[in-house]
Amino acid sequence: MKKYVEIKKKINPFNKILKIEGDKSLSIRWALLASQAKGKSTSYNLLRSEDVLSTLGCLKKLGVKVKIFKNKCQIISKGLNSFNYKKNLTLNCGNSGTLARLILGLLVHSKFKIKIKGDNSLSKRDFLRIINPLKKFGAKLKSVKGRLPVEIIGTQFARPIKFYENKGSAQVKSSIMLAALNTEGTTFIKAKKSRDHSENLFKSLGLKVNINKKKNFDLISINGGKEIKSFNYNIPSDISSSAFFIVLTLLSKNSNLKIKNVNINPTRTGVLEILKMMGVKIKIENLKIIKGEKTGDLIIKSQKYFKSINCPTKFNSAAIDEFLLIFLVAAKAQGVSYFKKVSELNQKESPRLIWGSKILNKMGIKTVLTKDSIKIFGNPNLRITNKIIIKNFLKDHRVFMCSVVAGLTFGGHWKVFDKTSTHTSFPSFLNKIKKLGAKIE
Repeated sequence: MKKYVEIKKKINPFNKILKIEGDKSLSIRWALLASQAKGKSTSYNLLRSEDVLSTLGCLKKLGVKVKIFKNKCQIISKGLNSFNYKKNLTLNCGNSGTLARLILGLLVHSKFKIKIKGDNSLSKRDFLRIINPLKKFGAKLKSVKGRLPVEIIGTQFARPIKFYENKGSAQVKSSIMLAALNTEGTTFIKAKKSRDHSENLFKSLGLKVNINKKKNFDLISINGGKEIKSFNYNIPSDISSSAFFIVLTLLSKNSNLKIKNVNINPTRTGVLEILKMMGVKIKIENLKIIKGEKTGDLIIKSQKYFKSINCPTKFNSAAIDEFLLIFLVAAKAQGVSYFKKVSELNQKESPRLIWGSKILNKMGIKTVLTKDSIKIFGNPNLRITNKIIIKNFLKDHRVFMCSVVAGLTFGGHWKVFDKTSTHTSFPSFLNKIKKLGAKIE
């Protein structure tokens, strides 16, 4: 089987309706919270990606009962701190930073040593940001230079903590919240603005959590040690996965697309706000609230013209996974677009800020790159005729999918490696894009 895909022509005009698989962040959080909820919890539209399957696999190793059916998944748990496992257990989190960081929070009460490991890409990422606060609970964590593998031995005398999360990391915040669930007393977190999926799930489950939203940060308090009841969840579609089809449609000729029941949580819709600033018009219909998450159907039409922008940094956290796609739109805009304080992109599966610049340069777009910013000199009349090869990007799923969108909308002959990288977050990506009429070899 070929390890790459080839794109030799642009996608033809299309007019379609799509349903995207469940939100990855919510799928992982449902599984981890269900593992602490007493009874049988059921999810529908659970994302069946490698990251989510790694989550279910880790929970099984921890003694949690997991049943996967064609259209649902069930987790049966005895409640808080009910993990049952052998000594010297190793949990492989694959490529999932969300899983690795969040599950450590659930292990601050572990009786025996547990090793957390991941693939080569995940093993390059920073874990000190989560090791330091979890040590405050009383757990013992060991690593080499703050990278995976991380060994943890929990404590039976965990104490609530006060912590200032100043990176805007939803993973760090969520891990602390999970650790606080089974810790008697009240844990306080002052958190820089970031995704609030964990807060929404905690509140929807009736847990003892209080959130005071300020302008630049949130004050979160969790009163732990309370039993969690089992719960069901129909998981809305992933905005990050949907974004590939949003940009594909915008940059394609004479095309229309509806994406149904998408999670449009305001902490995740930075991509929609930024695109709006660039002159994009996206209609939202059929608005609902599901477990605290705002959802709706997105209506997208192709566009010819886009505005260049000086992107406000307030959108950075809410668009962190979509910036590579936003860069593609900026490449088609009239003028120079400027994105600053985006160094967090280089803490992802690959150094995405660097790769965003590389892809644009290969396309013939001028960029000016610094440690934490990028200027993109747009060309509304860009036409690519040369051959472009994208490889050695640490199998980053978003680099792969962004490159496919670029090839289908800007032209040229693209050869994009590591096509199986989509399995981590969006295994049906290529099938869905082919259903829209794309010719991919």
